[in-house]
Amino acid sequence: MNGRAAGPLFGRGRRQAPRRRCGKRRFATPAGGAPALLPRTPDLGRWRRAAAVQPDRLRIHLHGALELGGGAGRKGAAPSAPISWARGARRHRSGVLSVQKSAVAFVLALLVSLFWTTLPASAQHGGEAAAEAIAEGDAENGEAAAVATAPAGDDAAEHADDEAAAVALEGAGHGHGQSGAHHGTLHLDGADLGLFWVIPFVGILMSIALGPLVAPHFWHAHFGKVALGWALAFLVPFALIFGFDLAAYETLHTALLEYIPFLILLGSLFTVAGGVRVTGSLQGSPVVNTAILAIGTVIASWMGTTGAAMLLIRPLLRANAHRRYRVHSVIFFIFLVANVGGSLTPLGDPPLFLGFLKGVPFFWPTEHMLLPMVVVAIPLLIVFFAMDAYLFGKEGRPPAPSDAGEGKLGLEGKVNILLLGGIVAGVLMSGMWNPDVTFTVYHVPVELQNLARDLLLIAIAVLSMILTNNESRRLNGFSWFPIVEVGKLFAAIFVTIIPAIAILRAGTEGALEPIVSLVNQNGEPVQAAYYWLTGLLSSFLDNAPTYLVFFNTAGGDPELLTGPLQNTLLAISAGAVFMGANTYIGNAPNFMVRAIAQESGVRMPSFFGYMGWSMLFLMPMFVLVTLVFFI
Repeated sequence: MNGRAAGPLFGRGRRQAPRRRCGKRRFATPAGGAPALLPRTPDLGRWRRAAAVQPDRLRIHLHGALELGGGAGRKGAAPSAPISWARGARRHRSGVLSVQKSAVAFVLALLVSLFWTTLPASAQHGGEAAAEAIAEGDAENGEAAAVATAPAGDDAAEHADDEAAAVALEGAGHGHGQSGAHHGTLHLDGADLGLFWVIPFVGILMSIALGPLVAPHFWHAHFGKVALGWALAFLVPFALIFGFDLAAYETLHTALLEYIPFLILLGSLFTVAGGVRVTGSLQGSPVVNTAILAIGTVIASWMGTTGAAMLLIRPLLRANAHRRYRVHSVIFFIFLVANVGGSLTPLGDPPLFLGFLKGVPFFWPTEHMLLPMVVVAIPLLIVFFAMDAYLFGKEGRPPAPSDAGEGKLGLEGKVNILLLGGIVAGVLMSGMWNPDVTFTVYHVPVELQNLARDLLLIAIAVLSMILTNNESRRLNGFSWFPIVEVGKLFAAIFVTIIPAIAILRAGTEGALEPIVSLVNQNGEPVQAAYYWLTGLLSSFLDNAPTYLVFFNTAGGDPELLTGPLQNTLLAISAGAVFMGANTYIGNAPNFMVRAIAQESGVRMPSFFGYMGWSMLFLMPMFVLVTLVFFI
C-alpha cells in the first residue's frame, strides 16, 4: 500500500481503502495517505458515487466544512492532498471543547439562578407584596396610576426610556409602594429591590471587561452565550420571586420600547453610513486626522453621534492603515465624535432627545451646551494633534498608502447621504408627530409614531443595500460583525439593567438613597453633584434613563429647569452626554467603533485599558467644566 501513488478515496473498480474505528467515528485510510474523517451518515454509497464522478475533490459539510481531498482526479489535474489525521483530530477536539465550554457557561448561569431562589425572607416578602398589589389592581392604586407612553427613540432613542419612568419616579411611594398593577399596567417598584439584583448587570460588565483578556478565543466564539447566561441569571430568579407576569412585562417593555428601536436605529445608521466611501488621496497625517475629528465633532449634533461615527470611522482607519500607531486616533475619535460632539441638539444624543420630549426647547442645548462643549473639545483636539504629530515623527514620517494617488478626494455611494437625511427626518418626526394611536402588547403601549419610525428606518436600510454598489461596500471594509456583537451584548445589558434603573427611580426610598440624596442639600440643588452623579452613572448605566431619573429628581418641570434652574439642567445634560465617553458601554457608538477598528487590525485596549485612557485625558476636562460652570 505504501508503494502506491495516492489515488481517489473511493474509486470505481478499485479496491476500497480499509476502514478502522477511532472512537465512534469511522476513518478511511486512502492509499499512501493519512486517515481522513468520513461523514457519519447511513448512506455512504451516495458519497462513493459522488467521489467516483468527481474523484479529485469531495467536500463534506459536517460540523464546519471539512474537506476531503482525493488523488489525481481528471487527467492533467493537480493532485489534492487529503486532510491530515492531526487536523481532523484537532477540529474534533475543538468542537468537543466548544460544547463543553458552552455547557459550563449554562451550568454557571443555572447555579446563579438557583442561588437567587434561596434569597432571604425579605426578598420573598417583596414578591408576595407584588403579587398582592397585582391582585388588588385599580382598587387601591388608582390614584397613583402610571400612564405609560412609548418613548420616541432615535440616535436619540438609543436606550431611550418612556415617560412612564418619569411618572413612576414621581409617584414612587404612592399607595403601598410595592411592585404592582396600575390601571391594568404592571409596574416594578425599585424600593422592593436590594442591591443583589444588580449582580447580573455587574457580571455582564465584568465579562465584557475581562473576557477578551482572560480567554480571548473563548470570548470571541461564545460572547453571545455568555450574555444570554447573565440575562437568564436575572430573569429566572426574578420570574420565580416576583411572578412570570411582571418578568414578562418588564422584558417586553425593555424590548419593545428600548432595545428593538435602539437596534433598528443603530443598524440603519450602520448600514447607510457603511455605504459611503471616501475615495482619493486621503493620508493619515496629523493635520488630516485632526480635521476628520473636528468635522465629526461638528456634524455629530446634527446627524447623531452614531451616524457621524459610522460615516467617518472607516475613512479614518483607511487613511491611517500605513501608520504604526493608530490606537490613539480611534480613542480620541470615540471621545469627540461618538460622544462630546452630540451636545448641541436633541438629534445628537439620546438624553437630549428625552429632554426635548419632556418639553425642553429644541435649540436649548445649542444655546447652553455650546460653551461646555468647546471647553472639552478644543483642548482634546489640541492634545490629539500634539500626540499624533509626535508619534508621526517617531514613525519616521511613514510613506502614504499605495492607493493615495488614485485621484482627488471624492465620495462613492452619495445616495446614502440622502438616506441619512431620511433617518434624521424619521427620528424627528417621531418626536413631533403624535396621532394619539397606541397598540398594547401585554400591557406595553407601542405608539404609532414610534412604530412608523422603526418601519421607515428598516426600509431606508434595505434601500441602502439595494442602491449601494457591493464592491464599494467591500472596499469600505463593511461587515455585519460589529452590529451583531453590539446586538448580542446590549441585549443582555438592557435586560440586566432593569433592576438598576428601577432602584434609581425609587429615589430616596431605594437602595441607592445615599447617592440620590447627595444632589440636594437643604432643599437646594447641588449642581456639581448633579453633573458628576449623572455622568458617572451614565458611564456604566444607560445614559438616557439616567438623564430622565435626575431630570425628575430636579423637579421634572421643563419651564422651571429652563428658567431659574437652567444650570441644574445644564449639569444633568453635560454629565449624561460627556461622560458617556468614559467606558465602551457608556454610549452605543463607542462599542461599534471599537468593533470596526478591531476588524481593521487595530489592537484596541481592553475595557479597563480604555478607562485608563479616559481617566487620563477626559477627567481633567470634566474637572475644568466643573470649575467653570458648576462651582
